[in-house]
Amino acid sequence: MRQETRTIVATTHTDPAYGSIGTPIYQTSNFRFKKPGESTGFDYTRSGNPTRATLEDVLADLEGGAKAVAIATGMAAIATVLSHFDRGAHIIATHDCYGGTARLLRLLETQGKLEVSFVDLGDPVAVRNEIRPETACLWIETPSNPLLQVVDVRALVALAKVYGLLVAVDNTFLSPFFFRPLELGADVVVHSTTKWLNGHSDVVGGAIVARTRELGGRFYYLANALGTTTGSFDSWLVLRGIKTLAVRMKQHEANAQQVAEFLSQHPAVSEVYYPGLPTHATHALAKEQFSGFGGVISFRIANGTINEVLAGTKIFSLAESLGGVESLIEHPATMSHASMAPELRERAGITNDLIRISIGIEHADDLIQDLSSALGQATPKLHSQNAFSFRAE
Repeated sequence: MRQETRTIVATTHTDPAYGSIGTPIYQTSNFRFKKPGESTGFDYTRSGNPTRATLEDVLADLEGGAKAVAIATGMAAIATVLSHFDRGAHIIATHDCYGGTARLLRLLETQGKLEVSFVDLGDPVAVRNEIRPETACLWIETPSNPLLQVVDVRALVALAKVYGLLVAVDNTFLSPFFFRPLELGADVVVHSTTKWLNGHSDVVGGAIVARTRELGGRFYYLANALGTTTGSFDSWLVLRGIKTLAVRMKQHEANAQQVAEFLSQHPAVSEVYYPGLPTHATHALAKEQFSGFGGVISFRIANGTINEVLAGTKIFSLAESLGGVESLIEHPATMSHASMAPELRERAGITNDLIRISIGIEHADDLIQDLSSALGQATPKLHSQNAFSFRAE
């Protein structure tokens, strides 16, 4: 079945007891045993819940994996995967990764639990030069957050396999509708299901999908041991969101393409980062690797005041996160990536002139008009770094 059909069939054929079209919410903390030593397959919701199990089956199906684990948040999913490695293991991560990921990796490094190298994964020589005997994992974001860099996952997997490295891919930015990294040989995929998979900005969640049942079982054990699994109602909300994933992603992408083309021609914009643009540095690779380009765009202001642009929109809400039906605008350096070390931000190109937008499903013409109005309010001089007043939570 194609993904459009999978998202419906997988989420509506889930109730063997009564045949309900909607997945039942098992809002319970514990389950009755049949007799001592014999459960129904569920005993305590942290360890397993029928609603969450349904979501896990759906996620594994959409990603083409053997087993999935639904986690409480996207960061909890990343933390659960990283807990798989022994003390002293070395992780190679993309240099322009999400700020929360960078913060967690730095924390684990400071605590002496892991060693971390942030590398431009688009440079295979740089990646190869960072591999050591203790290197255990290659951590990939593609497209990266917020510069939308696309890296060659197939080539990175081939390199990783030579050295026996686990390959983890954060697929939050595209969802399994546009990209399935396991098909290119990745070992594990992580998601913030808060974003496109749920799509309605009303739940926080994460997921881990493993290519093999053995590895999936390992992550299931870790999630249960750490207590990072998600609850039944949150699982139900993500399942509800997945039903419309296909139609939403098509609209997000169609809108994003039009907005990106508009921004690329605007005199107040010096550079646009969107893989769907032929001028994007990795456009050809994106066309080969993905089935769509997603709904996130970043761009740099050529002249004007960032604060005026950020505060000047009426349809775009100034807020962190992405992937909802509503359009959002944010300043990575002081919001989503504020927790990233300043030197890492600078090296990755996450500077004060950069804006990231998440494109919703509103009419594209209205989104373009809103941005046009905000960009027109900009004054000719950029504020200094001290002028920014936005802070990440």
